[in-house]
Amino acid sequence: MSNHPIVHIEIPAKKAGEAGKFYGDLFGWKIEADPTYNYVQFQAEGGPGGGFVEVGGSAPIPYKADSLLVYVGTDDIDATLAKVEALGGKTVLPKTEIPQMGWWAVFADPTGNRVGLFSGMGQQG
Repeated sequence: MSNHPIVHIEIPAKKAGEAGKFYGDLFGWKIEADPTYNYVQFQAEGGPGGGFVEVGGSAPIPYKADSLLVYVGTDDIDATLAKVEALGGKTVLPKTEIPQMGWWAVFADPTGNRVGLFSGMGQQG
């Protein structure tokens, strides 16, 4: 069985830049704005990093203020989504490329909780 670590967390925010400043000041996280994707990222020492996504923004999936999105690493997003469907879950966002980074997808478990999947460049074609 392949390893499936938590690799990324997205925290919804009214204003991503302000959320980055809040969490950076609060926890000492490294905060970096990525103007290419209009995305504010954080890196927590010893843990997975993530980003701040704007509530109601123009992202491929809608983000709500009370719903963090946790990403699990996988070496085969398509196979993982097929297993999700076989186990009663539902694909919310199919495998989508992040240029020069990898691929992502989002599924809902049978209860409706959303979980992201991520596969970096070199993990799949």
